[in-house]
Amino acid sequence: MDHPYVDQAPGGPIRSGIPEHGRIPKYYTVKAHVSLLIEELGEGGLLPTERELAVRHEVSRETVRQALRELLLEGRLRRRGRGTVVAGPKLEQPLSLASYTEGVRRQGRTPGRHLIGLERFPCPAALAAEVGIGRGEPVWHLERVLLADDERAGLESTYVSVARVPSLDTEFEPDSSFYAYLHDRLGVSFGDADERIETVLATPREALLIGTPPALPMLLLHRVSRDSAGAPLERVRTLYRGDRFSFTAHLGRRG
Repeated sequence: MDHPYVDQAPGGPIRSGIPEHGRIPKYYTVKAHVSLLIEELGEGGLLPTERELAVRHEVSRETVRQALRELLLEGRLRRRGRGTVVAGPKLEQPLSLASYTEGVRRQGRTPGRHLIGLERFPCPAALAAEVGIGRGEPVWHLERVLLADDERAGLESTYVSVARVPSLDTEFEPDSSFYAYLHDRLGVSFGDADERIETVLATPREALLIGTPPALPMLLLHRVSRDSAGAPLERVRTLYRGDRFSFTAHLGRRG
C-alpha cells in the first residue's frame, strides 16, 4: 500500500516532506490533507477557517498556520479579504527577449502596468556602460507595477538613455509595452541580452507596492539588453512574486 503522504504527481518528490526517520511533522499532515481539499475545491474555492481546520485535524491553530504558510508561499493558496482561497496556476514567463506583455497574453491573461514614476537624472558610473552612455549623461528611470488580470504580480525598473528615447515622457503610454514602443515607434529591435536570476526578499517599499508580505520570496531578474547592432540599450531590474510566477526556457545542445 502506498504511503498516504507520498507525492505521486509526475515529477514530484518520492518522499515529499517526510524526513528520513519517518516521523511526519503534524503541520505536514495537515498540509497533505489541505492539498487534497485544494484539488476538490478548485480555483477560487474558499478554504475553511484556521479554527475549523484546527478542530477538524485536532491540532493547534499555529500548526494549521504553518501548513497554510507553506501552501501560500508555493502559490497554491492566496488571501482574499479575510479568507483564504485556492489560487490559479502560476504564470509561466519565458526566459527570452519576448516582453512581459507577450508572455502573459500567451496564457490567456490580460497584462497591465501601473506607473510608479518616470524620472531623468545624471547617469552614475556603475550604470553608464550598461546603457551605452558616459557618466553624468541623462538617463531615464521608469518604474512600474506589473499586473496580470488586475492582480499585482511584480515590480519593474527600466533604465535607458535619454538620448536613445528623448520623448519617453511625452510619447510613451506607461501602461503599455516598452518593447513595442521601441520597435513600433522608434524602429529599434532587440538583438540579445544577458540575464541573471536570483531569489530575494522584497524591501518594505517593494512589498507595499506589489501588495505582498515582506517575508514572501521574490524572483529577481537582472537584464542588460542590446539592440540588433550590438549597442547597449537598457538595464532592467524586475521583481516577480515567487508565489505567482515560474520561468521556462528551451535548452538546445550546441553543435
